[in-house]
Amino acid sequence: MRLLIAEDDTRLLKSLKHIFESNQYMVDAVSNGIDALTYAESEEYDGLIFDIMMPGLDGIDVLKRLRENGVSTPALFLTAKTEIYQRVEGLDAGADDYLPKPFSTPELLARVRAMLRRRDNYAPDLCKFRGLTLNRSTYELQFENEKIALSGREYQIMEMLMERPNFVIPIDDFISHVWGWESDVDVSVIWVHISNIRKKLVSIKAKVEIRFIRGAGYKLEEIQ
Repeated sequence: MRLLIAEDDTRLLKSLKHIFESNQYMVDAVSNGIDALTYAESEEYDGLIFDIMMPGLDGIDVLKRLRENGVSTPALFLTAKTEIYQRVEGLDAGADDYLPKPFSTPELLARVRAMLRRRDNYAPDLCKFRGLTLNRSTYELQFENEKIALSGREYQIMEMLMERPNFVIPIDDFISHVWGWESDVDVSVIWVHISNIRKKLVSIKAKVEIRFIRGAGYKLEEIQ
């Protein structure tokens, strides 16, 4: 899962980024409303976490513009403002939830998990293809009685492949979804992660493989 966090308190922003990355989320972090709007318009995110009071544009204005432009990515507001009318204003702007500061880390993570479960393209905890199961809660691959854990990047790549089996996914799509649309990560990094996933598939004797299509990308398919 990939999140965009917008918060103008640099210390809190750094803390939030650490919290979510420690829990296997991919995170982009910005500190003003203009950047939040620009990043969120890419629609590369599974969830948005916005502060309301930010320079440039406040969080409510950012979300209003996103919703007007058809961006339906679920959003959670984090703010010190707790008055009822401000909560209503945020929800009316298109937010899915609202969490006032200060908040506990367990509640924040639970709210975000709930928000992501409610999104239109809700994905169940288990993603399956030809007997292979990807557990979105434990980041494990399982085939029959064999299990193996994936790293955060490996999980993100495998999730993309298992959501669209037998479909060729361009390398640029992996880079933008897993590392961010402004990333300058080298393509060789993708090769390394794919190679590691292939070894793990072999180790659990899965009957699927990741096939490279020259000039196109990668796809997950059943071993014939």
